[in-house]
Amino acid sequence: MNAIGNAQLTISLVLSLAILGMEVFAFVDALRHRSDAYVAAGKRTKPIWLAVTGVAALLGFLTLGNPLNLFALLGVVGAGVYLADVRPAVRSIGGSRGPSRDTW
Repeated sequence: MNAIGNAQLTISLVLSLAILGMEVFAFVDALRHRSDAYVAAGKRTKPIWLAVTGVAALLGFLTLGNPLNLFALLGVVGAGVYLADVRPAVRSIGGSRGPSRDTW
C-alpha cells in the first residue's frame, strides 16, 4: 500500500511541476510582446494579461504538489486561456520585441 501512495505522490508532483512550467511560460511570453499588439489583436491590455498569468504562476507555485486544488485549477485556466487565445492573436500581429523567427 505504501508503494501506491508513493506513486501517487510522485505523479502529483510531476503534474504540478508541468503545470507550473506552463504558467511561468505564459507569464514570460506575455512579457515579451509589445503593449500595442494586444490592443491591435482585439484582446485586453498587456497589464491585464500580465496580472492574469502572474497570478496563475503564483497559484501554481503555492499549490505545488496538489494539482487538483481549486486554486491550482484556476491558475491552469488563466494560463490556458492566454496560451490558447491571446498568444496566437498577438503573435499574428507580430507583437514580439525580439527578432522574428518566422521568416520562412
